[in-house]
Amino acid sequence: MARNAHESCGAVAMPCGMAATEEGPEAPSERLDVARGLENLPVSAWPPGTKPEPFQYTPDHVAGPGTDVDPTQITFPGCICLKTPCLPGTCSCLRHGENYDDNSCLIDIGSEGKCAKPVFECNVLCQCSDHCRNKVVQQGLQFQLQVFKTDKKGWGLRTLEFIPKGRFVCEYAGEVLGYSEVQRRIQLQTIQDPNYIIAIREHVYNGQVIETFVDPSCIGNIGRFLNHSCEPNLLMIPVRIDSMVPKLALFAAKDILPEEELSYDYSGRFLNLMDSEDKERLDHGKIRKCCYCGAKSCAAFLPYDSSLYCPLEKPNIS
Repeated sequence: MARNAHESCGAVAMPCGMAATEEGPEAPSERLDVARGLENLPVSAWPPGTKPEPFQYTPDHVAGPGTDVDPTQITFPGCICLKTPCLPGTCSCLRHGENYDDNSCLIDIGSEGKCAKPVFECNVLCQCSDHCRNKVVQQGLQFQLQVFKTDKKGWGLRTLEFIPKGRFVCEYAGEVLGYSEVQRRIQLQTIQDPNYIIAIREHVYNGQVIETFVDPSCIGNIGRFLNHSCEPNLLMIPVRIDSMVPKLALFAAKDILPEEELSYDYSGRFLNLMDSEDKERLDHGKIRKCCYCGAKSCAAFLPYDSSLYCPLEKPNIS
């Protein structure tokens, strides 16, 4: 996975007792829901009286230019676990083993392995109940989140309550694009423009690579406000529910405290495992953007995916 130079949020803890003593300034923030009622929970904005730049909110992926897939289409058959719980060996959705424990926490998380195993959830065609523990990401937001203004990184996203390690936090949703449209949009950008486009590359059998491109800049969800960190507290995992178009699900990589900024590694590697390309400041004439995550292991520059800036043969997209 590689998300290009975009920094849209930052880490500023809200001091205790920050609630305004005057009702006037606080009222606009209480009424504003960045998610516009489309999530399970409202998403507030801070400071009071401010709001992010306008964009069209969607909690799920939508089909964008150049793609030949419909992310809303249901193509996976459902399981037949009508009288028994969904378990590996009997449930067709759990061919790769269990995904979540009894507390809805992702079982395999952290930096123990370099590659994430495939995650398939049960869907609406499954005969299991709505309370099946293999239905997590599709349940949507479960924690109170807030979009907030940072010192150096524009807007950011933080939690207002404790999030245990392994719990699902939010999706990174937007337009699913074709490769040529991705290149067209990126070529139009300047060094000052934020870039929300993310490229997800999944390595499967026989050397094949499945690529998914998502852009939430104009149509997206709260995931667009997540900043990069070289020591992130979130891990992005492709989760499939209805079809081969993955949900880009972000899980807590560690226990996250209230008022802590939420972040992930734009490179998709986790805990800043740099390669030689990440150590270069210049690549094909593009100046790398500075990283302001403040981590001890900060790489100084945001991750960069040069393949999206130069003409290449069309990748193998399944």
